[in-house]
Amino acid sequence: MGRLFGTDGARGIANTEISCELAMKIGRATAMVLAEEQNSEKRKLKVLIGTDTRKSADMLASAISSGFCSVGCDVLQLGVVPTPAVAFLVKEYSYDAGVMISASHNPCEYNGIKIFRSNGYKLPDAMEEKIEAIILDEILPPPLKVGGEVGEITSGRNAVKDYIRHIESTAVAHFYGMRIALDCANGSASVTANELFRKLGAECTVINCRPDGVNINKDCGSTHIEGLQQYVKDNGFELGFAFDGDADRLLCVDEDGALVDGDKIMAICAKAMLEQGRLNGNTLVTTVMSNMGLFEFCDKNGIKCEKTKVGDRYVLERMLEGGFHIGGEQSGHVIFLDHATTGDGQVTAVQLLNVIRTTGKSLKELASEIEIFPQVLKNVRVSTLGKLRLFEDKEIKIAVEEAEKELGNTGRVLVRASGTEPLVRVMLEGKDKSQIERLASQIAEVVRERLI
Repeated sequence: MGRLFGTDGARGIANTEISCELAMKIGRATAMVLAEEQNSEKRKLKVLIGTDTRKSADMLASAISSGFCSVGCDVLQLGVVPTPAVAFLVKEYSYDAGVMISASHNPCEYNGIKIFRSNGYKLPDAMEEKIEAIILDEILPPPLKVGGEVGEITSGRNAVKDYIRHIESTAVAHFYGMRIALDCANGSASVTANELFRKLGAECTVINCRPDGVNINKDCGSTHIEGLQQYVKDNGFELGFAFDGDADRLLCVDEDGALVDGDKIMAICAKAMLEQGRLNGNTLVTTVMSNMGLFEFCDKNGIKCEKTKVGDRYVLERMLEGGFHIGGEQSGHVIFLDHATTGDGQVTAVQLLNVIRTTGKSLKELASEIEIFPQVLKNVRVSTLGKLRLFEDKEIKIAVEEAEKELGNTGRVLVRASGTEPLVRVMLEGKDKSQIERLASQIAEVVRERLI
């Protein structure tokens, strides 16, 4: 992990850790690195910028736009759009880079900066490291422009419409007669989801789609699925979709209000793709955090399961290396490379509806084919220095080894540092819920004591 960029861009508390000054510097440094890569010092680079709905988004978008313009880049501001819209439109509009101002599923006080190249993929590590060196080590002065060489800022008027049209094209049928509840997390999906699914024929009811700058992800969306679960159950919907703040994740709820997470979504879609001859290499790519039940399901259905480190960037890297078409995370960040270059909650929802329509089965029926093992996840807040000591601490290693010995072949233990927050995540999985609860609490307590 870099000094500014984590597993999903630069992220922190807006106006302190992610300040206007830092955003401006990131704009300038990104332009310098892109110009070097493309050998385009003699032409103006074009950058498009989108935001989610948090109050600090316009402030940071203005700052990074100023940084780009100050070194001669032209900027197209898209306004509020999902993160995957930026990834799609940077390629669709033939721009040199796309920037999303968002902290995804985090609370409103956080914000972040994600950068996409002209091909719609996030910046590789090497480019992020060059940007960090320019900013933190001051290895190169920014080539500030004057007069007519300064960049200009314009507004994009068709971004939402063009993005919705793209997702529509991934549907194999219309969804007439389907009653769907949509939880937009008071975030980016608020400007797209209702129109998209209505255009595809579904009968939609939308909740949490009135962003006020501070209510993004607050007790709603994919990080607080319980509200949608109750709403679907109480009002007789066939299913519900919950997005996160920037709409790159999706969690689902079946007709009984039961959660259908990313593991089950991937299992359902991968099996359908296999049956249709579209699962390249008969392979699904996921992370080590996926449930053992997903791995068992894949084995039973002739699907190979490639496991990566936690983080969608590692999933994507393996997909590109192997030429695989589907991969993702239990959190609902699912990548369909036939349709997108990054996780896209609304593309994922449409692909799931495609399976429901073509099989004639309900989401409940499809999800019941995957047996999920009990899983416990405890997030332990630690100091920044403590987070760095995680894998060196002998007491934590002993606690993990003792838990693994007790579980034997009936479960597993995963302890890792969050890529975006000052947290250590302790995950245990096994057949005995009370056992893994006890062991997870024991390990979490050791982590808390050792990494303060």
